[in-house]
Amino acid sequence: MRVLLSTYGTRGDVEPLVALAVRLRELGAEVRMCAPPDEEFAQRLAALGVHLVPVGPPVREMMRGAALPSAADLDRYRTEMLGTQFDVFPAAAEGCDVLVAAGLAQIAARSVAEAAGIRYVHVSYAAVHLPSPYHAPPPRPGWPDPDPAVTDKRVLWERDARQVNAQFGEKLNGHRASLGLPPVDDVRDHVLTDRPWLAADPALGPWRETPGLDVTQTGAWHLPDERPLPADLLTFLDAGEPPVYVGFGSMRPSPDIARRAVEAIRAQDHRVLVSRGWADLDLTDDRDDCLAIGEVSHQSLFPRVAAVVHHGGAGTTVTAARAGVPQVVIPLQLSDNPYWAGQVADLDVGVAVDGPTATAASLSAAFRTALAPATRARAKDLGGRIRTDGAAVAARLLTDALR
Repeated sequence: MRVLLSTYGTRGDVEPLVALAVRLRELGAEVRMCAPPDEEFAQRLAALGVHLVPVGPPVREMMRGAALPSAADLDRYRTEMLGTQFDVFPAAAEGCDVLVAAGLAQIAARSVAEAAGIRYVHVSYAAVHLPSPYHAPPPRPGWPDPDPAVTDKRVLWERDARQVNAQFGEKLNGHRASLGLPPVDDVRDHVLTDRPWLAADPALGPWRETPGLDVTQTGAWHLPDERPLPADLLTFLDAGEPPVYVGFGSMRPSPDIARRAVEAIRAQDHRVLVSRGWADLDLTDDRDDCLAIGEVSHQSLFPRVAAVVHHGGAGTTVTAARAGVPQVVIPLQLSDNPYWAGQVADLDVGVAVDGPTATAASLSAAFRTALAPATRARAKDLGGRIRTDGAAVAARLLTDALR
């Protein structure tokens, strides 16, 4: 069995498919992956014996600026990416039995699978990416925000579909015509299909049954990460009470919000760990209560911290939940970040903070709530209910279906 996996984005987009690739290989499948050409992704896949098919520009370069690209630049990136996918995917899918695509940005994937006569599976990492009357569409950078007076979620999803059609409809159907395929009327639902998979933990981000969608929720996809922590980090951890972790992964937060978070944590007599991340944060000074760290195993670190402060990425949220620690989520208004912030708040295992309006007082109140014994108890209870077998479940479902 040969499987083509495809995604485009930051580490949070790539790592779940890496986990699926490993589990598929354990079941005897041959796996290749279309992903950004960033060196860290190439090294990660090479170490696991998974062939990388590079697609598009390096993501880290696109994320280098202090702000997201302009709407005009994003429009150009999306158009170019669609053409690149139609150029690259057909050869990558040659000889494969199935194409698994993660994320709405994989506009060409289903058409290529259709032309090749192979199975296609769309996967989302958060329920908010799938149309439902129970939540509004996620923020899509570069497109106009909806009228705040419009609150009907069905109306908002219809508007979202029109925006996707406006961006991709004519271009997608032009490529489909060149492959001898009929046009599609609704690009978004064409990409998602009516039987998408949801790679999210049901205790943390459950799917609510919605007419017209037959969703398979497998649990989140991740691998055990048993890398030992660096010596200087272990020394810091052993030198006092558990610190509060502050990190924003591949995102670039406002330096002010990160600094204010550190100050609010220190004001409550807690030590701080600052993860540099892609933004290369370093908020340390000459005091010994704060340490800046590089890339480490979150699975090894999070059980040893008092709380996790982050941007609301799916991977960080589920790893902190699995560790049983409280969370303070300062979401960027991007993709599923606000959704995961809301889930943390709704489950009472932490606090969601609106970054643009955050003040010293609101951050201090958030940390008092997150660090309270009752919050820790609820977080610990949730940790015991987080599944660890999502990638294995998905791999078995895929191989069973193909057999």
